[in-house]
Amino acid sequence: MTEDASPSADLARHAALLSGADMSHTRSEDEGTPALTLSDGPNGLAMNLPDWSGKVPATCFPSGTALAATWDESLVTAVAAAIGREARAAGADVLLGPSINIKRSPLGGRGFEYYSEDPFVAGRIGAAFVNGVQSAGVGACVKHFALNSQETDRMRVSAEVSDRALREIYLAAFEHVVTTASPAMVMASYNKVNGTYATQSRHLLTEVLRDEWGFDGAVVSDWGAVDDRVEALRAGLDLEMPGPGIGSLRRILAAVDDGDLDPATVVQSAERLRLVADSWGGRPAVAADLDRHHELAVNAAAASIVLLTNDGVLPLSTTGGTVAVIGELARVPHYQGGGSANASATRLDTPLEALVEALDRSVIFSAGYSSDAGERQRLADDAVRAAREADIAIVFLGPGEGSESEGYDRGSLELPPEQRALLTRVTAANPRTVVVLDNGGIVLTSPWSQHVAALVEAWLPGQGGGTAIARVLTGAVNPSGRLTETIPLRLADTPAFPSFPGHGGRVMHGEGVFVGYRGYDHSEREVAFPFGHGLSYTQFAYDGPAVIDDGDQTGDVLVEFTLSNVGDVAGAEVWQVYIRPEHRGDDRPVRTLAAFGKSQLAAGATTRIIATIPARAFAHWDERREGWATDAGSYLVELAASSRDIRTVTTVRRVASRPPTTLTSRSTLREWLTEPEVGQSLLHVASEVDPSGATGGFLSNPTILTMLGDIPIERLFDDPTTRLDADLLTRAVVASGRQAGAVVPG
Repeated sequence: MTEDASPSADLARHAALLSGADMSHTRSEDEGTPALTLSDGPNGLAMNLPDWSGKVPATCFPSGTALAATWDESLVTAVAAAIGREARAAGADVLLGPSINIKRSPLGGRGFEYYSEDPFVAGRIGAAFVNGVQSAGVGACVKHFALNSQETDRMRVSAEVSDRALREIYLAAFEHVVTTASPAMVMASYNKVNGTYATQSRHLLTEVLRDEWGFDGAVVSDWGAVDDRVEALRAGLDLEMPGPGIGSLRRILAAVDDGDLDPATVVQSAERLRLVADSWGGRPAVAADLDRHHELAVNAAAASIVLLTNDGVLPLSTTGGTVAVIGELARVPHYQGGGSANASATRLDTPLEALVEALDRSVIFSAGYSSDAGERQRLADDAVRAAREADIAIVFLGPGEGSESEGYDRGSLELPPEQRALLTRVTAANPRTVVVLDNGGIVLTSPWSQHVAALVEAWLPGQGGGTAIARVLTGAVNPSGRLTETIPLRLADTPAFPSFPGHGGRVMHGEGVFVGYRGYDHSEREVAFPFGHGLSYTQFAYDGPAVIDDGDQTGDVLVEFTLSNVGDVAGAEVWQVYIRPEHRGDDRPVRTLAAFGKSQLAAGATTRIIATIPARAFAHWDERREGWATDAGSYLVELAASSRDIRTVTTVRRVASRPPTTLTSRSTLREWLTEPEVGQSLLHVASEVDPSGATGGFLSNPTILTMLGDIPIERLFDDPTTRLDADLLTRAVVASGRQAGAVVPG
């Protein structure tokens, strides 16, 4: 055997693939495995030029929050496909997106990149994005797995979370994307989860991601996230980025030589990377139609805009009178967030230019505010004069450039004080004032929103945002965006407020499953604007729903309803279906989103809709049994226009469903007694009258049973009054009809 063909050389060849070649490429092999080019791009290709002097020009689409606010999976797929085509044109093989972490707190600096406070929305929009990217021949890398919901201390902080919240809130979107869209890669996040780095969590990367969900792609680290390369590899992390990773290669080979790492683990990860490279690498470049993509960016931005309030001043008449456009953000918009997602836009439509073009009216512009404190008074005075002279004032407000970015969290949800002061003066000068918000994550709107004639949430709308805003304000496009996160009255009302962003290297997720609207409903807090809210220039009526298939009380449920446009103009409605347990404990959310869709209707039109409610929507994570459980009983099926605008209701019944559990002698008495069938059998067997006529001692006393319920049952074996032993437990299991394997003596 030659030296090159030796076992050690062969292992080194495999191990070399497990680290990147540089900042954005994987390694290739002489045998034909191509190198992969990886590029960021959750809202547009963000690929660095070879000399790192900038980025490849690319269409900047709306931010993640804006895309999700469309509630339109087909539109998101189209946007992602366009991003994929531009990635192919630039030579990228894998796109580092979508970003589907849960918006636990609106202070999260990267919140603009994430989709929702609700995992069902995040999962559905995320899957649509993956499908779009991969339809263009580019692999998608879903990120950041898991619990990367803040930027503060993100490379060290440990997210402390219950198993139930982990499953129901923070993993659910990833589960949906992985099991329905099959992304090429999954990116492990920087942070720790319950004390273990995500990159080193075998539970997350192997037991959950691969064994439970069936993921067969490659797991890559976030850039610089690996603390211990050998432990990460053992946990299931295939690729460390960035490269060249010479030190990691040495550590891997040394661990194998020392017997600390199974060489089969190295080979397995290398084979996964070869499969991804063979599937997605080396494809020919394709041409991208940037003009067409820009119009798609405009359409996506228009569909994302949320009309929060409207006292009848919108849509604007395009003729007659004077319009004052106030705010520097109308002239120099903040259209995308900072950090790795930042794209180099091919062009930029500004709201001011778009409004001047769309309106056959006199338009007065006033900057209104500036970062230069010496200019603020003069600019504000000019803006007030413009508002007073105009028939209507449109004021553009927002936190501004640099306020929302990867790498740091937001310090406040308030608009800058100079903007709030300006707005007070403008609304006093002209009560017909429309506010357009330019922001990534939500901003507080109370109390000033009560004094404006209309409030429009435009998000970070990408390069086509200016034209999109003009189309919505003038009625060329009927607004159809809806909130995917709640806007609270106060920051202190947010469920995560007591613990965000943590201290001492830990952030406690003490709110559990009560994230977002689940938390506001649970605490019965009033909010400024609820999850799912958004107005239209028309009105919609709901009739139904009726259950047409109850899934035999265990499977998916089909509900039918009709939706009618009862207004005078065409429009799109985002219908939402929530599930609410008729009888629930304090540990269950009031309601959870279970289905949604977006329906476009002409004026006066009616459509029949059949919505599928997945069986999982009725379930909760049972921590003791480590599986999904459904409680028996009635559930309300709420047809809604938002989480607090319930239009019609019906009911459906479910039978109990419990995951199988293994009872051992170390299980508590309560766990034994509450297990269906087994518990009753145990009581019966243990309470049998013995030859002397004695009963089962304390097992006949309900009070004693309650008091001793948390004691491991083996601790009671030596008590002569209990008559409990391993043989009796086995007899109880057999009597219940369960398999003998259900009891494992400790």
